Amino acid sequence: MSAGVARAVVTGIGVVAPSGIGADAHWRTVLAGTRRTGPITLFDPAGYPTRFGGEVPGFTADSYADSRQLVQTDRWTHLGFAATRLALADAGLPDRAPDPYGYAVTLASSSGGNLFGQRELQRLWGGTSRTVGAYQSIAWFYAASVGQLSIHHQFKGPSGVLVAESAGGLDSLAHAARAVRRGTPVVIAGATECPLSPYALACQLRSGLLSDVADPERAYRPFDATASGYLPAEGGAVFVVEELGHALARGARVYGEVSGWGSTHDAAHTTAESTGDPAQYARAMRLALDRAGVAAAGIDVVLPDALGVPRYDRSEAEALRAVFADRPPPVTTQKPLTGRAYQGGSALDVATALLAFAHDTLPASAGPDEVAEGCELDFLREHRQPRSRLALICARGFDGFNSALVLRGAAPMRGEAS
Repeated sequence: MSAGVARAVVTGIGVVAPSGIGADAHWRTVLAGTRRTGPITLFDPAGYPTRFGGEVPGFTADSYADSRQLVQTDRWTHLGFAATRLALADAGLPDRAPDPYGYAVTLASSSGGNLFGQRELQRLWGGTSRTVGAYQSIAWFYAASVGQLSIHHQFKGPSGVLVAESAGGLDSLAHAARAVRRGTPVVIAGATECPLSPYALACQLRSGLLSDVADPERAYRPFDATASGYLPAEGGAVFVVEELGHALARGARVYGEVSGWGSTHDAAHTTAESTGDPAQYARAMRLALDRAGVAAAGIDVVLPDALGVPRYDRSEAEALRAVFADRPPPVTTQKPLTGRAYQGGSALDVATALLAFAHDTLPASAGPDEVAEGCELDFLREHRQPRSRLALICARGFDGFNSALVLRGAAPMRGEAS
């Protein structure tokens, strides 16, 4: 890193995911390797080939949003409110920005407010009034969470939203780091999703990539010989990304640094036969490593996209082998535990990596049990201590998005080792 360049560190983690509400709950699920996918309950999925997914357990929106916000916004935004408040509290920052123009919010979203839009469109076409509510125009919009959080928390710095399917959760952190380097001391980054509504599920099924296995314990098994697709999930993670000097001046705890990032594109749509371009995916990883000033051999652990579709799993393994050659680092994925939360899922991987360093424990991978042909990687089979404290997080979004992020973990806090 060039001298004088501002360093972007993570000082707060807010998790609202199938693995639990709060970073501690998520970490306990990861360590235990407990699957949290099950029957979809947000609507009746009878008649759909995929009837399982990952839902946030025990989530009550009114604990995090007031009555006006509940009426005006979708569950996806409610999850964002919760994750942001948890992240701010974890970072020791107030609910309202003391310096509004020194705080920004940049989140990622794939599809916006599905449940809100579903309800309003059903009222339009199935009700007698033939109308939609006044908030339909903003509640479904993929930038709704950013706008609502900016208003509520008084984040008036350079804000925005990224749309790159699963890759956007990493792009959000990269964008936050760039904003810090350009002079914004605090940026809220990450992603939440809620893709569980009748219309949203129908759209996802059209890709042919979801698993229709009628057993949540076996339906989502990336890199496994029995892989059959993935299960959709809601939730994700939000972070406080802060300029290092600003964080140290107020005595904040630092989880780690956003050291490098890379994004590329395949220039191709996702089809029933596509696999993604492993060369472009590998290029994104190399860009992230180069910008972090890190050799491939120095990486401690990789958290992959882990789609669970055999041809995509093989393609991802090919990209990783191209980058790491004969010195592959351990690979671990916890997505089978939660389901795939799209952009929220890659953000959740960032939370897992940062918590692993905080607890001085790299968690064992949630599978595969029987490695599929072409997916031979060094999967982490048991918990172990990190060495270099460097993680590479990888994500691919449908229609050609590839992103990678290098995190440099801080030293574990005393008493945090698991």
